[in-house]
Amino acid sequence: MHTISSAMNRRTVLGLGASAAALAAWPALAQGSDKPIRLILPISAGSGVDAIARAASVALGKAFGQPVVIENLPGAGGITGTSAVVKAAPDGLTLGMVSNNHVINPAVYKKMPFDAIADVTPITVVGATPLVLAVHPKVAAKNAKELIALLRARPDAYNYASSGNGTIIHLAGEMFLDQAGVKARHIPYKGTGPMVTDMIAGQVEMGVVALPALQPHLKSGALRAIGVCGPARSPAAPEIPTIAEQGLPNYVVEGWVAVIGPAKMQPADVQRVHDAVAAAFATPEVREAMDKQGNIVKPTTPEQAASYFRSEAARYAALVKKANVVVE
Repeated sequence: MHTISSAMNRRTVLGLGASAAALAAWPALAQGSDKPIRLILPISAGSGVDAIARAASVALGKAFGQPVVIENLPGAGGITGTSAVVKAAPDGLTLGMVSNNHVINPAVYKKMPFDAIADVTPITVVGATPLVLAVHPKVAAKNAKELIALLRARPDAYNYASSGNGTIIHLAGEMFLDQAGVKARHIPYKGTGPMVTDMIAGQVEMGVVALPALQPHLKSGALRAIGVCGPARSPAAPEIPTIAEQGLPNYVVEGWVAVIGPAKMQPADVQRVHDAVAAAFATPEVREAMDKQGNIVKPTTPEQAASYFRSEAARYAALVKKANVVVE
């Protein structure tokens, strides 16, 4: 299965020197503007995207030469927050940080208030974040084989949580059940935060969560990792095996994170925002934070981001059709 990691390895990655130059040049370009950059996250606090944005917030402010205000607007699989980006003036002052959900939504929602491709300006796919299948400690399974055996023995006894109907987290769970040939009841939440809260409380037995959002709960013992959903183990948690190496070789899915703006942004504004984001993610402190979270950071060009959005939309449309996921 195609992954963001393999796709990005084939792309031109900005060098640290170019990013550093952009970081130095940006304040001069933005000089005289004291208006804050509004960075909308159409995802709840406590999500993997939220962890990435907040880890980079200080560096983003320096790179832009303007304050950056992060605003969580979760709901409807990301549609609520992205609608605010779409409706904003295309002046580079309102941006969004989105995940796979952005290109999945057209396949799962019968009606969309905007066109996920035509009504936004893709600026850069920042990189990928590992997803992990995790369970509450009361579940008597320490690996994928044991979990599959439990689900097979009691097909109506277990629930799996997601951050919302039709989200990448939902599809990752559906893919696991499909490839393992087992069943569990889907419980959708309005975002990763409340989902993880109920997983910790034992209200739901399992779910797929982005590694950055899951790490503190793994360390505390509140949740137990079953396996990494991506193509390889994460350097940030090398002790967690992949699901693929545990008997489901075709199970490969990971989250990606991208920065977008409203449609019809001026090319010069697109380039300036791109350069500032790339510069911020190239700083040592942000790179260290991303490494700890296990994120793979390889910013694409705006043109590569636009192409990737289209190819990912087609890939997930096929997956949604197979899983028969439809949201009214």
